[in-house]
Amino acid sequence: MRITLQGARITDAFTDLASGSVVIEDGRILSVGGEAEVSGAVIDAAGMIIMPGFIDIHTHGGGGYSLHTTQPDEILRYCRWAAGTGVTGFLIGVVGVNGGMPLAQLNAATQAIQAHTTGAQPLGIHLEGPYISPLRRGAHPTSWLRTPSAEDTEQILAAANGALRLVAMAPELQHAEDMIRLLTEANVTVSIGHSDATYKQTMEAITHGVSHMTHCFNAMRPLHHREPGPLGAIMCAPQVFGEIIGDGVHVHPVMVDMMIRLLKPSRAVIITDAQAGAGLGDSAEFEFAGQVAHNGGGVALLSDGTLAGSILTMDQALRNILAMSQLTLSEAVGMLTWNPAQSVKAQKKGLLQPGFDADLAIFDASMTLQATICRGTAAYTTNQWRERASIFG
Repeated sequence: MRITLQGARITDAFTDLASGSVVIEDGRILSVGGEAEVSGAVIDAAGMIIMPGFIDIHTHGGGGYSLHTTQPDEILRYCRWAAGTGVTGFLIGVVGVNGGMPLAQLNAATQAIQAHTTGAQPLGIHLEGPYISPLRRGAHPTSWLRTPSAEDTEQILAAANGALRLVAMAPELQHAEDMIRLLTEANVTVSIGHSDATYKQTMEAITHGVSHMTHCFNAMRPLHHREPGPLGAIMCAPQVFGEIIGDGVHVHPVMVDMMIRLLKPSRAVIITDAQAGAGLGDSAEFEFAGQVAHNGGGVALLSDGTLAGSILTMDQALRNILAMSQLTLSEAVGMLTWNPAQSVKAQKKGLLQPGFDADLAIFDASMTLQATICRGTAAYTTNQWRERASIFG
């Protein structure tokens, strides 16, 4: 069915129309533009803001569901929950396991990708570790950590069955260069993360194919005026995207604004790094890969007080970034949509353009999410939106 959403503000990384229409059919965007661009069933979207659905490339779960799981159904339940936060696409976050490799979790992720039918779409797998620095491991136990090897790389690629999109690793580790080369040859985005690399080591890793940085400022050698470290390196490498956790706790709002200014909005990627506790009440308990964690002070914490990710949702991240920076809405939206899609090579995602997937997040003027459309199908709606758009069910 052809549907026209008419009269809304329309914004993505490159467009900001005060009033226009979006025409969708068979899960794709047919046209975007002025009021003349109308056909099929018409929905009055006046007073709303239509933007591309959010793409969260660094999350570990939410709504009580963990993505680091051996149960594909748990990931599929997360897909339905995530749509309620404006997310239409995400990477399944997998971390390490005790004394081995997370092959069972990778297998579950690939099964979920193949079985997915409703809700936010799993676009692939994000492997965070286990090839990380013991000095910058954060909440990752030392028993998870491994040294890069060609054998491990081959096993990971085989277990992911073509779905591996992003790997975070410490490039200063022995044999890391070989792993970076093998992963980039397999069209996997390699990210520097949980790393104690120096500025020189980071620049070398970028020449070997690293094109992404995991949660800038967090779990890495800090910026220093005599040793710029990884953060200094990314500023000098225009081909590298940098993640920022948008909760205002992991990175102070002033530093969030500074990093966006240094990277420019075209290279910053806003992420949640959320845990299963996202969307649950304060003090809720959950597991992070076998470790007991809880919500506290707006973040996820292990029992010893170690930060273990966030409890942020992407709709709140957008509101936070607008409050923390001087960005336009179009610039901010691009950092939650187009930039992550570009970094992990997600095709036909992240823009409101003809031929792109009809993945939409619809907000009202107060920046409250009203509906999430995943490939042309309503995956989340409020009562207010259903009154306008009963055609979506």
